Amino acid sequence: MRAEDSSLWNDPQEAQKLMRERQSLEDGIKSVKGLTQALEDNVGLIELGEEEGDQSVIAEAEAAIRSLSGEVKARQIETMLSGEADANDTYLEVHAGAGGTESQDWANMLLRMYTRWAERRRFKVEVLEVHDGEEAGIKSATVLIKGHNAYGWLKTESGVHRLVRISPYDSNARRHTSFSSIWVYPVIDDSIEIDVSESDVRIDTYRSSGAGGQHVNTTDSAVRITHIATGIAVACQAERSQHKNRAKAWEMLRSRLYEEELKKREAAANATEAAKTDIGWGHQIRSYVLQPYQLVKDLRTGVESTSPSDVLDGDLDDFMEASLSQRIEGGAGQAVADLD
Repeated sequence: MRAEDSSLWNDPQEAQKLMRERQSLEDGIKSVKGLTQALEDNVGLIELGEEEGDQSVIAEAEAAIRSLSGEVKARQIETMLSGEADANDTYLEVHAGAGGTESQDWANMLLRMYTRWAERRRFKVEVLEVHDGEEAGIKSATVLIKGHNAYGWLKTESGVHRLVRISPYDSNARRHTSFSSIWVYPVIDDSIEIDVSESDVRIDTYRSSGAGGQHVNTTDSAVRITHIATGIAVACQAERSQHKNRAKAWEMLRSRLYEEELKKREAAANATEAAKTDIGWGHQIRSYVLQPYQLVKDLRTGVESTSPSDVLDGDLDDFMEASLSQRIEGGAGQAVADLD
């Protein structure tokens, strides 16, 4: 076994990666064996209770089996997060659709929603780039979410999100529909090689936006890199140094190109492809209705919540689990829910 090779630690980074993989496999095997044994033990108790006519033993064993569903659910979710980059940190972009202030405010609400979701899981969130709206909200933003399986959890959130509400910016209190899009792609490490040369891209620098005052950035330190062949563009303004922003933007571009390759592989395997589409009607993955009734509905899986306030405060796990299940099982979508 490679883990027992004395030369393994000549490369500490590779050794640590291998040991993490080994520990993960050992934990998985141990968990499955434990669940199997617990199920067999309780089935045996039910049979014994039936033979002796002891209803209390039967009821206790049945309750124990039902309680196993929670652990089975956790293990099933872990198997859905076993993709090549699922364990990695992730970038998340928010883009406002057409509609000016309305959609820009909605984009800001989505940014807050995903930030709150990450905080609930004790993930770290770093803001890399924000383009503020003229009156309120944001035109776009890019954040880096750091945590185990961050990309795996968020990868099915790419798409258009639709909001229906009474507009706080409409003096006539009319109902408005707004669209914003989410785009998720993984941070890639040095083991994944994505070759991009400077001749393949266009690099632009500009002045970072900010609130002004003594902290305003007066130099062109923000960097945008556009991959000419694909049109993929990334931007970073988190650092005061143009050099640091450029380095981060290159990392983001490599990650976006890698994510494109993952999408091609999925398409070739007939998996559901989270395609980047127009931000508008007919392309949304989830609808958030605040008026005239309260409902959040995922249009891919059918999962619903009648508490939009909780969802917008980061309660997204049920939606993510269902979409992950659908992606793995080719449309079943209810495998995890059926365990509840």
